[in-house]
Amino acid sequence: MKLTCLLAIASMFLLPPAARADGSPASLPAPDPLFKGTIGRTTADSKSDFPQPISAPKGAPNILLILTDDVGFGASTTFGGPIPTPTLDGLAASGVTFNQFNTTALCSPTRAALLTGRDQHNVHTGIIMERSLGYPGYDSLMPKSAGTIAEILRGNGYSTAWFGKNHNVPAWQSSAVGPFDLWPTGLGFDYFYGFIGGDVNQWDPTLFENTTPIEPKEKLTGAARENYNLDSDLADQAIHWIQEQRSLAPDKPFFAYYVPGATHAPHHVPKDWIAKFKGQFDQGWDKQREATFERQKQLGVIPAYTLLTPRPANLPAWDSLDARHKELFAHMAEVYAAFLAYDDYNIGRVIDAVRQAGELDNTLIIFIEGDNGGSAEGTLQGTANEVAAVGNGAKESFDYLYSIKDQLGGPLHYNHMPVAWSWAFNTPFQWTKRYASHFGGVRNGMVMSWPERIKDAGGLRPQFHYVTDIMPTILEAVGLQAPDMINGVKQLPIDGKSMAYAFADAKAPSPRTTQMFEMFGNRGIYHDGWMASTTPLVFAWEPEPKGITQESFHWELYDLSKDFSQGKDLSASMPEKLREMQDLWWAEAGRNNALPLNFSPQATVEAIFQRPSLTRGRSEFVYHQGTVRIPEGTAPSLKNTSYSITAKINVPADGADGVIITQGGRFAGWGLLVLDGKPVWAYRNTQQPKDGIRIEGADRLAPGDHSVTLDFAYDGQKGEFGKGGNYRLSVDGAKVAETKIAATVPFIYSVDETFDVGEDRGTPILEDYADRMPFAYGGKIAEVVLDLKGAATDSGAPTDPDE
Repeated sequence: MKLTCLLAIASMFLLPPAARADGSPASLPAPDPLFKGTIGRTTADSKSDFPQPISAPKGAPNILLILTDDVGFGASTTFGGPIPTPTLDGLAASGVTFNQFNTTALCSPTRAALLTGRDQHNVHTGIIMERSLGYPGYDSLMPKSAGTIAEILRGNGYSTAWFGKNHNVPAWQSSAVGPFDLWPTGLGFDYFYGFIGGDVNQWDPTLFENTTPIEPKEKLTGAARENYNLDSDLADQAIHWIQEQRSLAPDKPFFAYYVPGATHAPHHVPKDWIAKFKGQFDQGWDKQREATFERQKQLGVIPAYTLLTPRPANLPAWDSLDARHKELFAHMAEVYAAFLAYDDYNIGRVIDAVRQAGELDNTLIIFIEGDNGGSAEGTLQGTANEVAAVGNGAKESFDYLYSIKDQLGGPLHYNHMPVAWSWAFNTPFQWTKRYASHFGGVRNGMVMSWPERIKDAGGLRPQFHYVTDIMPTILEAVGLQAPDMINGVKQLPIDGKSMAYAFADAKAPSPRTTQMFEMFGNRGIYHDGWMASTTPLVFAWEPEPKGITQESFHWELYDLSKDFSQGKDLSASMPEKLREMQDLWWAEAGRNNALPLNFSPQATVEAIFQRPSLTRGRSEFVYHQGTVRIPEGTAPSLKNTSYSITAKINVPADGADGVIITQGGRFAGWGLLVLDGKPVWAYRNTQQPKDGIRIEGADRLAPGDHSVTLDFAYDGQKGEFGKGGNYRLSVDGAKVAETKIAATVPFIYSVDETFDVGEDRGTPILEDYADRMPFAYGGKIAEVVLDLKGAATDSGAPTDPDE
């Protein structure tokens, strides 16, 4: 029998699973293709057959999926707001606008639901990474049974890339040791350029290219270095990637997931953009909300019958403020507006690159303006350091904030605006980000544009939809079905409903008839035009009350067919309907993995000590020169305990300056360094001049080997947070400086800055070396030993501000 016959018979037992009718494989990666040639004894009597790469369906569109951060429904001009967003306006004019599109009320859950098409609880992301709990709906570990849209598209012939924010890596997996399967490159993306975590310093970002930490300003000089801003950099990188794809593989469609950190705090934006908005918010938040409401009705993005919900009693009326408060608060709104406008401009640059490549007509652009409603984390008076104010309870006087007013938006502060502005930018809805019960937390403007397919240019789509609906929409647009298996793992059902029906039919009924909402125990349920919602107990800046149970919450009821904004509560007059909706919530919560509800701060704290950890159980750590970019979530915690840091260093003959070890930076943190030849210890609670200490030895270090030690004796007892203590700096066993500190950082130094040995990545602890960053130590560091005095560490923190 000929060899070719034997191979043919063998191949009968190795047939891959049959492809579906649409040609898409039922399992990814697709099976290896069969050899269709013949094999003889030599190539002379054989016929070759090269395996060909998988191609996307014929005519499949490029996909550009855009998601901004912390933008309320009533912020952009597209949805009646005061902040000019010509890029979004242009897409709305060429495509269709959805005015009943909903997110989850918080960033990590929204992004997990968006990428997987499954309810956030079903993919274990019912809360942000830092607040994860040991229950399936909340443990922050997205399962392999929930493959992302990127995995499906890449497995069907697409190039894939992610630019910007990724707040979907579990805190204990965010360091250089991985694992990396929940990083973008493990979730179906060929390329990642962005940051890990809830927010980032736009002037000095902590960035990764794929899984490698990078310093984007390292190769820049002069004005380019001085004026660097991440929002612009992300656009540059995305443009380059798109151009590269078109040059190298013009017939291969791309999927670009573009998720800048704007407009999450810190509100960092070039001064010339801030200047464009001078005086535009002097009328205050009350009149701004009224003006936005009228424009929304004129544009038709809200129905004429909509009610403008009133200002909450615990927010001040604008007219109750004095002139100085008005001046500061109006300027904070100017900074925020500039940030959103600047971001819209940079998104426009990316879309222009698609246009210049000749690909705009066959590119489905999905632009979701915000991953939740506007953020209330700026407190009543705004803040110059959001992490310190919200995460650590740091105090900022109004006089201090007023004194640095003109610096806001720049690199010296980590600023956020007063909550009343966020409320105004959520017009016409109640509440804000993190409150899934009300549309102020979950309603976001959304536009889709695809000139080749969407012909109703400028059309409005009023159908109720949820963030899970984006994935099946993309699959239908491309002409694919979700696979049953990915990498050998059976896939969960898709919870989302395709929105592609609405491309051509503004009046078609939505397939989304029911949707459960939940966040921090605040609950909502949508069903057939009705919405039941729990009344939140506190605002984001207020302390959570103790002793909460499910009975602590009052329920509200709304008929959305007549009440777009949840303005008229019908719960008292329709108790039977309310009970029906409440029962449905519990049924949907059980079906979608949302139980158990957590009302206990203690349960959240206990979870910290149950999560996987790289530091738990260790009290001594040894580090070496060049170990950098260790995230706070995987570094030893020097908070609320006594400790010592001992560095064995060598000073060369001509001396050496530089950082020995540091954590955090300008806005909170600590550092041991050599400055002007002298050993220095610095500690910062915030960026305010009064919040921190600095001690140094009187003499320069002589050339040769030295042991430099910092000892801290904590004043607090176990379980006491943020107490002060005594610092002692020694060289070769002899004390050279000593001081007391009244208070220390209790919970978190920074969301984005890191723990570094031998240099300082990010922002400096001391401004003395700000112009010499990363201020690498010029001599040798043999080792640095951290001793927590027998108190085993855990890098988690009881609270995290960046939700």
